[in-house]
Amino acid sequence: MARQAADNAAAPSSPVCTEINAFPAPVSTCPDNPLPRREARTGTVAPVVSLRPRDAQRTERRRRAASTRRDVSFAGLSQKVAIAAAASGMVLTVALPTTAAVVPAEAQTVAAAAEQEELQPVQAAAGADVSFDRAALHSTFDPDAKLAEIVSASGGDIVTAEAKGSLSAPLDRMVMSSAFGTRISPITGAGELHTGQDMSEACGTSVLAAAAGTVTFAGWHAYGGGNRVVIKHANGLETTYNHLSAMDVAVGQIVERGDAIARVGSTGASTGCHLHFEVLVDGKNVDPLGWL
Repeated sequence: MARQAADNAAAPSSPVCTEINAFPAPVSTCPDNPLPRREARTGTVAPVVSLRPRDAQRTERRRRAASTRRDVSFAGLSQKVAIAAAASGMVLTVALPTTAAVVPAEAQTVAAAAEQEELQPVQAAAGADVSFDRAALHSTFDPDAKLAEIVSASGGDIVTAEAKGSLSAPLDRMVMSSAFGTRISPITGAGELHTGQDMSEACGTSVLAAAAGTVTFAGWHAYGGGNRVVIKHANGLETTYNHLSAMDVAVGQIVERGDAIARVGSTGASTGCHLHFEVLVDGKNVDPLGWL
């Protein structure tokens, strides 16, 4: 009984209320509920702290914020360095690794020596026969083959550019006078179709076959040609040689390109020594200059 009375005397019978002088206003510590035994014994009340509930994503947000601040910091630092370098005239050089093979100095020297040796001029003996022909590209123009090819589809529609050069010159020296086409006749003074190409040359000069063929006419031409030779070539192509002073071939004779067949004259409807040369395709006269 005595011990119980002592405990009752030591413990206060009602909660202890104290007043804390705090700014801006005093704070009362009188709780609505009875104080714990220790606080009631000492008379000191711990301030009440309201704890926020734990956020499960708080750690992740803190980590992201720290990472963002670090990136921004690095970017800002590099920007400041670039601005400072531009202001001071500095040149920033970035060295990047390379995977290219490194050629040793000795190999470079050997390659340079080989290149220099290749550049040395080629020398030959004074009497050496030096030729620059390339056998793989060497070719010989065959006018007879070309002539046979372009007249294989004869019909008067042969393109001049294709026929050019397929016939050889009927004279060693050609001096063109009256051309093929419409002209004023030097004999009658009237307009006429000049059916060939006139070439001025001295009488007696050799006339040559323009291509290989067979002589189909050698005689007098009743329509102004005088002494006339006609050679038939392949596929309807013919050449005629007019105003001749002499004829050195006969009908049926086979001649080769460049053979002498007659001599220049001034027979028939002629005003002087010259050769009247004609080209016919299937009996139609065409401009000889398109074939020579």
